[in-house]
Amino acid sequence: MMKDLVPVDDIKVKKGMTVDSLLRSMSASGGFTAQKLADATDLAEKMIKQKGCVKFLSFPACIMATGTRGVIVEMVKNGMVDLIITTCGTLDHDLSRTWKAYYHGDFMMDDAKLRHEGVSRLGNVLVPDECYGEVLEERLAPMFEEIFENTKSLATHEIIDAVGSRLDDENSLLYWCHKKGVPIFVPGPTDGSFGCQLWMYYQNHRDLRIDLFKDEQTLNEITNKAEFTGAIIIGGGISKHHVIWWNQFRGGLDHAIYLTTAQEFDGSLSGAQVREAVSWGKIKETADHVTVEGDATISLPIIVAGLVNRL
Repeated sequence: MMKDLVPVDDIKVKKGMTVDSLLRSMSASGGFTAQKLADATDLAEKMIKQKGCVKFLSFPACIMATGTRGVIVEMVKNGMVDLIITTCGTLDHDLSRTWKAYYHGDFMMDDAKLRHEGVSRLGNVLVPDECYGEVLEERLAPMFEEIFENTKSLATHEIIDAVGSRLDDENSLLYWCHKKGVPIFVPGPTDGSFGCQLWMYYQNHRDLRIDLFKDEQTLNEITNKAEFTGAIIIGGGISKHHVIWWNQFRGGLDHAIYLTTAQEFDGSLSGAQVREAVSWGKIKETADHVTVEGDATISLPIIVAGLVNRL
């Protein structure tokens, strides 16, 4: 029999139990993904409280179309995040929902019928045309005229911050990132409606330049100066890779939390486990890390609810 064995305890669910109490009970229960969710919360707490640790958050745009947007906003408001790396659609959904509303739908709706009605379906969320592309064109065009009045070259995080400074909605991620000084980096700025509006502005302003190298220089300086770095990485794609890519030049992340539904058998970055990133030097072999399998619209709110209580 192995020494120092820890017994598996039962989760004791009680009336009036806090999320934090439930997470602590999960930590003692040693049960499958529940254990990982509890470990992820503990690790996130460690990252946030560690002096000199730069905290990265990356995620795909889709969750911004859901109520999980509010969870990410709370993370920024409560100092859980120092910078965000995401996709262009995050800007689209945050701004669209600032000015209009998205609606409840169903995964099994008739998509051809929805298109005839001018509605796009994002999972079980409905996005009417007037609440997305139309409102973005209406609102962003005059903003870009103001933002680029005295300069024709800005980095993506500077453009995004300038838009955030012009918002007055406390539900908005861009609003809070501007208020808290949390830069948002979008490595693929033209892959969405926000970028399309920049392209449309370019049609009459051919001297417009998006300074991607300034974004990369800023990320390089942030990672090089950091004593420690930690990341909560939701999903995969360009957002995930950009976080681990820049951290490899400082020897890798010190802490990593993956929230994912993807599997690794197809070699995709989305499904790649921490151990693969270690082989590239993108995460330190000594790093604290945990991968939580499952939908981030479930796992992230639980983690953050626990953190809010602890912090």
